Parts: sequence; structure tokens; C-alpha cells
Amino acid sequence: MGAAPEGGSSFLVQLIPFVLVIGIFYFIILLPMRKKQQKVQEFLQGLKVGDKIITTGGIYGQVTRLGEQSIQVQVADKIRIEVAKAAIGGYQGQEPVVELSNQ
Repeated sequence: MGAAPEGGSSFLVQLIPFVLVIGIFYFIILLPMRKKQQKVQEFLQGLKVGDKIITTGGIYGQVTRLGEQSIQVQVADKIRIEVAKAAIGGYQGQEPVVELSNQ
């Protein structure tokens, strides 16, 4: 009788490059993106009244009230605007926490 073909090991050899590509994709793209997203989330949760911030649109101001989805920002004397929490880019004078999109 003849020997059985080794189909199992051939399948594993073909699977190795696919697994390597998925692993590289995860470590180069997904992991840094997840860490950045966690950093932004921690920044937004750490905001408090009185913090001087800049929005992603370039508006400078001081936080006067915090809400669930929005923040009230004083941009001038007696002038306050309501902006989405996601629109806060970072603290004034520091590196932005959120990537600013160049359009």
C-alpha cells in the first residue's frame, strides 16, 4: 500500500504567511491606534473646569462647564460656546492629544 499524502503539513505551511501578515498588521496599525484612542479618552475624562484648552478647529478657551457629550468653553469675556467633547484637541501650549486633520 502507498503512503498517505501529507495534506495537513502543506496547509500549515500555506497558513504561516497569512498569520504573519495579520500579526504585522496588528502590531503596526491596530495596537498604536488603540493606544492613541485610549490616551485621548483619558485626556477627555481628565478635563476639569478651569482648564485652558484648544479645539480641533483652533478655538482657544477655558472650560467653564462639563457635560456628558459637550463642554462649555469661555472664549472671551462673557462669551461662552458649547462644543462637543470630541472637538477638544488638547491643552493650550502643549502638544495636541488629538491629531488635527489637514484639509
